Amino acid sequence: MKKIKEKPAEKIWSEFEQDLNLSEIQLDKFKKYSDLLIEWNKKFNLTAITNLGGIVRQHFKDSLILKNFIDLNKINSIADIGSGAGFPSIPLKIIFPNLKIYLIEVNKKKQKFLKFLIDTLKLENVEIIDLDWRTFLRKTEFEIDYFVTRAALHELELIRMFKPACFYKNSKLVYWASQNWECYPKAKKYLKKEQYYKLGKRERKLIFFEL
Repeated sequence: MKKIKEKPAEKIWSEFEQDLNLSEIQLDKFKKYSDLLIEWNKKFNLTAITNLGGIVRQHFKDSLILKNFIDLNKINSIADIGSGAGFPSIPLKIIFPNLKIYLIEVNKKKQKFLKFLIDTLKLENVEIIDLDWRTFLRKTEFEIDYFVTRAALHELELIRMFKPACFYKNSKLVYWASQNWECYPKAKKYLKKEQYYKLGKRERKLIFFEL
């Protein structure tokens, strides 16, 4: 198969800036983010996507698709389950600085990257939570409007948040999935809607869960 030649970096950034109507400050943060991701990925396994075009399209644009379906100017807080290298929450934070962000991540190396990233980008109101999902649900009581995750956990684990005794039962959950994803039967009663979108030539969807 013939390898597709990647666009020049300048063109990738120019198109991204225009598509998202970014300010110079926001564009600069995304450039620093991609540089750090590529640099740290040489030491730690943060992402399988290591080329600039892939990072912009499959990480940045895919994360930001949420703004097409929710008015994030009216949201106060988001918790990112298994945030890894910061997707989807850090791109959302760059565009919507009003958001309070909780990064739920147990991997120490990824925590280290996230802390360095937050400091480098000078992001405020971003907190790293070093708990696994079940412990987070049992031991914390943060005011969180939306939980988000790019398929970090199975939906049967995620819907634990809707148990009657859980503090977060009235929060909402958004799950990034492939077009062919089908909801596990036991989770269907919490599934409120599916929103389809295209990412380049790939068809994907956001899954919205709530009590």
